[in-house]
Amino acid sequence: MECIITIELGTNAVRVYAFDLEGRTIGSLKGYCPTFHSEPHHSEQDADQVFITMLYVLKSLLSDVVHPKKYSVSRICFSSSMHSVLAIDRSGAPLGHAITWADNRAVAQAAELRESPFGDRLYRSTGTPIHPMSPLLKIAWIRKNEPDKFRQVYKFLSLKSYILSQLTGEYIIDHSIASATGMLNIHEVKWEDNALQYAGISESMLPDLVPIFASAGKLSKAYQSSLGLSGDVRLIAGSSDGCMATLGDGVYGEGSATITVEDSGAVRVMGDKVLEDERQRFFNYLLTEKRYVSGGPTNNGGVIFEWFTRQFSEFKNPFDIEQNMLELLDTASSVPACSEGLIFLPYLLGERAPIWNANARGVYFGINIKHEKSHFMRATIEGILYGIYSIGRMLEEHRRIDNLCINGSFGSLPFFRQMVADIYNKPVTLRSGYHSVSFGSYLLAATEMGIFPSLDVAVQSVLMTEKILPDPGNHAMYMKYYRIFERLGSKLTDEFAALASLQQA
Repeated sequence: MECIITIELGTNAVRVYAFDLEGRTIGSLKGYCPTFHSEPHHSEQDADQVFITMLYVLKSLLSDVVHPKKYSVSRICFSSSMHSVLAIDRSGAPLGHAITWADNRAVAQAAELRESPFGDRLYRSTGTPIHPMSPLLKIAWIRKNEPDKFRQVYKFLSLKSYILSQLTGEYIIDHSIASATGMLNIHEVKWEDNALQYAGISESMLPDLVPIFASAGKLSKAYQSSLGLSGDVRLIAGSSDGCMATLGDGVYGEGSATITVEDSGAVRVMGDKVLEDERQRFFNYLLTEKRYVSGGPTNNGGVIFEWFTRQFSEFKNPFDIEQNMLELLDTASSVPACSEGLIFLPYLLGERAPIWNANARGVYFGINIKHEKSHFMRATIEGILYGIYSIGRMLEEHRRIDNLCINGSFGSLPFFRQMVADIYNKPVTLRSGYHSVSFGSYLLAATEMGIFPSLDVAVQSVLMTEKILPDPGNHAMYMKYYRIFERLGSKLTDEFAALASLQQA
């Protein structure tokens, strides 16, 4: 019996799934990876720690589930979070930590580029908004602020590119991850010369571009032996977690969108055209030829929920963060919608869509003497989802959205799902196996194997097993408070900037 392995290199965890050829889950495991914040604007990960975690989780799933059940691994398909940058030297060794999507150190470079005519041309050619998340701007920051390190750089890689190079010795990047760097021309599918010139690098300092179906190289004999895998197993370059989640939810064409609530969050649509937005509020990332995933990301998804839990949970079991989250959720569910007047701006990591303000900060507004921890918990969740709703409203200026699909670890929670339905006032559907990133990777690998003749056919095989209907009364109340939430984010722009200036002084 053959099976397909999918590996997701997420921000807080590595998730490995095994599927049979009909898409049924054989087993799954995950391992956690820490993010380091040495300064408020910095978010980094140890690339070798991520690699070791991936190896451990993969080997455990193979040893405990796949091999005992006599499955033969045919394909391993990779996905990862976007916007990471890792500098390596000529020996392939990292020059420091990998910089993640949440890192905002390049805020000055982003402001300068955004205000120039050159920035608008780059956005239109690459589809990536001008923001510190962009690897283009991270590299520009390194060039200016760490010139000695910059001179030592052999290549700039994404985390996924680094993991694949460790497994195969090849330096590649798929078109989809590349389209999120701010350096790929998504119309011509080649590195954008103007972007490379701005970053001060040559094409040779980036990995080779390959389609998402391409081989990532041959698994080295050492890892064939340690993992118990055949040399014939095909490693597939794969795509980004966002594109895979959209694919895994079966979202394509007019009328549907997908919402991810994981560490970060996003609202996405998929179609055969780039969505033009003069205000540069959302991304257009390439999946395959003439298939674009468009939408907006928020920095402040489940990571904010986890932050609240770590600060304010009683932690009867200090190592069980998930159980403590569930206990706080249960407490929050007893509070009426809109948290009795308490509103939260969730911008602990700055914000991307739709405000694209790296200086934005978190705010609890409307606190009164009767508010308790449970109100703060519910307001935190509502603030996260108000941010996600803002992205959906932005997309509806360009695409009709009648139905929402939801995925991600937090999207699987009934309390979250009902709140999304109520805030949007739209039905929310869910797959039986909620982890759509992994299922999207399965669909991609199965298409590459010929199980599906195309991704169009593969998408049509996705079945939704649950539908959540909105409560119109709750929606009407949420909208009254959402309008205050929206105005607060705008009115505090100058104060966010002033606070950032004080901290940088």
